[in-house]
Amino acid sequence: MADQGGPYVIGIDCGTQSLRAVLFSLQGDALAAHTQACPITYPQVGWAEQNPEHWWQAVRVAVPAILKQAGVHPKQVKGVSVDGTSCTVVACDRGGALLRPALLWMDQRAHEEANEVTATNAPVLKYVSGVESPEWMIPKAMWLKRNQPEVYDNADVICDGTDWLMYRLTGEWAASLNCATCKWNYALPAGGWPDELLAQVDMTDLKDKWPQEVLPMGQVAGKLSFRAAEEIGLAPDTPVAQGGIDAYAAMFGVGVVKPGRMALVMGSSTCHMALCKEGYFDSHVWGPYPDAVLPGTWVLEGGQTATGSIVKWFADNFAKPEKGRNQYDRLDEQAAAVPPGAEGLVLLDYWQGNRTPLRDPLARGALYGLSLRHGAGHIMRAIYEGTALGTRHILEDIAQAGFCAEGIYACGGGTRSEIWMQIHADACQVPIYLTGQSEAAALGTAICAAVGAGLFSDPAEAAEQMVQVTREIEPDTDNADIYDRMFDRYVATYPQLKELMHEVAAEQK
Repeated sequence: MADQGGPYVIGIDCGTQSLRAVLFSLQGDALAAHTQACPITYPQVGWAEQNPEHWWQAVRVAVPAILKQAGVHPKQVKGVSVDGTSCTVVACDRGGALLRPALLWMDQRAHEEANEVTATNAPVLKYVSGVESPEWMIPKAMWLKRNQPEVYDNADVICDGTDWLMYRLTGEWAASLNCATCKWNYALPAGGWPDELLAQVDMTDLKDKWPQEVLPMGQVAGKLSFRAAEEIGLAPDTPVAQGGIDAYAAMFGVGVVKPGRMALVMGSSTCHMALCKEGYFDSHVWGPYPDAVLPGTWVLEGGQTATGSIVKWFADNFAKPEKGRNQYDRLDEQAAAVPPGAEGLVLLDYWQGNRTPLRDPLARGALYGLSLRHGAGHIMRAIYEGTALGTRHILEDIAQAGFCAEGIYACGGGTRSEIWMQIHADACQVPIYLTGQSEAAALGTAICAAVGAGLFSDPAEAAEQMVQVTREIEPDTDNADIYDRMFDRYVATYPQLKELMHEVAAEQK
C-alpha cells in the first residue's frame, strides 16, 4: 500500500496490444499497475485497425484497479497524462463518437498517398528528411477521403488516438505538439501547420478537422471532467497534462533529456530516439523534429516496424510449449546455446515493411542460410540478431548525418531478454543503459502529469528526479568482427530481394 501522504501521478500508456495505467510516486517508483488487452484486426495484408472504445473501456478498468491496489484516495492523485501509438488516426464527430475503427500506426494502406506527398517536394518535408511515411496523418487522411468519402465528409474531427483519449478525459480538443510535429508535418520553424503541403495534395479541408490548439508535452490540456472522473474513479478537476507518442514519452522515462543520448524503445516495434542540439538534415530516418520534446532541441527518430511482434509471432506459431514454463525463457535458453552468427543464418526483420532507413512499406521479411542442422534456437537467435542489425543500420545512417550516440538508454518489453540486449550491444558496439523502471513510457507520461500538476518546472527537471539508471551492458568486443560481417550481409540482402518482395506484396493486395 502506498504512503498515504502522496502526492501521486498517473501515466496512461496506450500501446499497440494493450493499455496500461501506472501509479507513480514523485521518486519514480511504480506503486501499482494494471494492463488491459486491446485487440487488433488485420482486414488485409498491411492493414491494421483498433476500436478506440476498447481503449476507453481499458482506462475505466485500469485506473480504478491501480487506486484499489495501492490503497490511494483519488484526491491524492495530483495529475494524469496519456501517451499512445502514433500516428493512429481516429475519425469522429465533435462529441467523440466514432465513425469507423482507428487506422493503427502500423497500417501501411496509404503508401501510394505517401508517395504523392513526397512527390510534392514541399519545403516542410525537410523536417522529415524529404520522405513521407504511409503511417502518418496526411496520407491516411487522403486514403479516407478517396476510399471512404462518407466517413471523411462526416468527420468533424480527424485526430491522433492520444487526442481522442484526452478528449474523453477533459471534454476539450487539443493536439499534441509532439504528435503533430512528428506525424502531421507540423513544424514551428516553418510557421506551424503545413498549409502549402495540404494545398498541393488537395487536402486543405483537413486542417479544419484537426484540433486547432497545439500543446507541448507536460502542459495542462484541461481538467478531468465530472463525467470522466465518475467513470474512472478520480477526483473531478484533476489536471490532465498533454502527452504524446509512447516512444517519445519513453525518452523522458529513461532520462534522455540531454543531447547526445538515444532512447531504444523495444515493444512490438522498436523506436530509436536521438536527442540532438541541432537539426541534422542528411539522414534517412525521420526528422529532424524541432521542439518535439524539449524546447530548443531536435529529435531524430528511427524505427523498425516489427521486432517484438516477430518474436511473438515465432513463439505463438512455432515454439513448443512446456507445461509450467514461460516459452520466451525457453527460447532465450535455446538462442543462447547457439553461437553468434546463428551458424550462417541471416534474417531481415521486414515482416511489416521497413520503416527506416529504407522507408519501404512493401519490403517483406526474409530468412536464409537454412540447413537441416538448424533448429528453433538458431531461428530465435537469427531473429534477435536480425532485429539488432536493423538497429545498427539506423545508428550508422544517423552517424553519417552527424549524430553519434554516446549511450543507448533502453526500455520496453524487449529489455527482459538478457540475450537480446547483449546482442544489441554487441551488434552496435555501443553501451546500453537500463533504468530501474521497466514502465518507461508510462513513467515518461507520469513525468508530464507531474509537470502539468505544477510539481516540477519542466520534464527535464522531473526526469532528473524520477529516473534512475541501474545497469550498464558493455559490448563484447570479441564479437565485433562477427557482427561486422553479418551486418554487411544484412545490408547487401535487401537490394537483391527488393523486386521479388514488391512482387509478393503486390499479389497480396
